[in-house]
Amino acid sequence: MTLREEAGYEAIRVWLSRRCGIAYPEHKGELLRQRLTRVRRAYDLGSLADIALRLDAQGSHELELAVMHAASTNHTYFCREPDVLDAFRAMVLPVLARREQIRIWSAACSSGDEVYTIAMMIAETLGPEGLARTQILGTDISAPMVEQAEQGIYRRRHLEQVPDAVLRRWFVPLGGGSYRVAPEIAAACTFRRMNLKTRPFPFRKPFQAIFCRNVLYYFDRADQAETLRALHAATEPGGWLVTSVTESLRGHETGWRSLGGGLHQKEVRR
Repeated sequence: MTLREEAGYEAIRVWLSRRCGIAYPEHKGELLRQRLTRVRRAYDLGSLADIALRLDAQGSHELELAVMHAASTNHTYFCREPDVLDAFRAMVLPVLARREQIRIWSAACSSGDEVYTIAMMIAETLGPEGLARTQILGTDISAPMVEQAEQGIYRRRHLEQVPDAVLRRWFVPLGGGSYRVAPEIAAACTFRRMNLKTRPFPFRKPFQAIFCRNVLYYFDRADQAETLRALHAATEPGGWLVTSVTESLRGHETGWRSLGGGLHQKEVRR
């Protein structure tokens, strides 16, 4: 790689960190280069350096979205990390069952699998009445992922972890190995494009629970701490943050009390 290309790659890497908090360490450099090469070809640009130059130019919004989409990891599926979901079902849903309105946010929701999984879990646990008073927001930085989530149509590979009874109850087969989320599940879910580095978050009401799984991995420690504080501010007192079981909040003074199983509760100041 020429010095110009290397400088272009480094400029894009810094831009991603500054713009959306995505940090690519050196050992993941080849992965990012491969993804950026697809963007370069799609926009008929000669080099990564050309991408870097365009990112700093006016009218580059479409290219910016393409770079952010390429850099974000969008592999997901329904019922991911069942132990985390079981902990949420056992510890959080009994509390939310007493609420007049249930407000949940799935940050970095990718193609919507997590959002619909949460809605199905609420429908299974709290029944139709509980689902009817539930609002689940899914946000992602990638516009194509948000569009896919809004469609609510998935291939069988996304549904391999869904029990057969749940699949029959909450999905409509479309043929050719595709399924659409049932209308009553989709009605509880809303999707928006959003950058987690947006400050302050554009919410008028706090959430009782926020899912932010497999996201903090891609942030450096400073962005991790800032994001955890922002999520804390967007959660009502005593509310919950759900992360992956492999993501530790240890060392971050952010006001979250870890309960185990990927669950953390917002500490109530007295």
